[in-house]
Amino acid sequence: MTIREQANNGYSNTNLPRRRRRRVRGTDPVPLWLWIVGGAVALYLILPTLVVIPSSFSETSAFKFPPEGFTLQWYENFFTNPIWLASLGNSFLVALLASALATIAGTAAAVGLNRMTGRAASFLRTLLMVSMVTPAIVIAVAVYISFLKWHLTGSLPGYVLAHAALGVPFVLVAVTSALGGLDPQLLRAAASLGVSPIRSFITVTMPLISRGILSGAVFAFATSFDEVVIALFLRSPTFQTLPVQMYNSVTFELDPTISAASSLIVVAVTTLFLVPQLIGNSKKTD
Repeated sequence: MTIREQANNGYSNTNLPRRRRRRVRGTDPVPLWLWIVGGAVALYLILPTLVVIPSSFSETSAFKFPPEGFTLQWYENFFTNPIWLASLGNSFLVALLASALATIAGTAAAVGLNRMTGRAASFLRTLLMVSMVTPAIVIAVAVYISFLKWHLTGSLPGYVLAHAALGVPFVLVAVTSALGGLDPQLLRAAASLGVSPIRSFITVTMPLISRGILSGAVFAFATSFDEVVIALFLRSPTFQTLPVQMYNSVTFELDPTISAASSLIVVAVTTLFLVPQLIGNSKKTD
């Protein structure tokens, strides 16, 4: 008998306890209590939506939950009333132009700050992010006083400029995050081939940070479309956005159409945020 056979024989005869197979878990598993807390927070955030959407189908003219009956008259009133349709068109136009302007300015600022270092870059980045932490009423008063001198209150350019200023920080954060994963060697290679900085940005940088630009544009659009405080200060009898019309329907009159408008906004904004995520996940799986 060889040494290896003797060793195996001896090992098999010993009464050693068998090791239990441990279940292989992924790295950093999420604990159960964190799932419970996250679910509770999510439920708390969507709870008003679970009340508003069913109420939009109620037959009663008063806000009542649970709803009584089932009707589509409030949605019909929303899509046939010229006041609601005009407000919806104004909001969409302002949000589209403001998000485009905020995307251009925020992307340019992110690219410029990414190439800067030192205290100057930190100061400028902080300055551009001030609107995210400043109370909306303070910004609204400042915008109103300034726009009165420039005769921009109640006008489309005034809405676009004010809402674009609110959207720039969101674009700056998204594009800066995307630039963090950009390999600078690619830009150096493009420069060594004689490519101009503008062409290098269009052909090299922009395709690589396109997801960050798109995310920032979506946030800027949603911020403008849902903004009400500044819009209340800038409104005029001939031009007002959908959130202002919703505010008027609650404060000056009891119009149940607001429940239908709120439901449509919730669905539209949710779709606006979910579709890019689903497209990105499908590309990753492919």
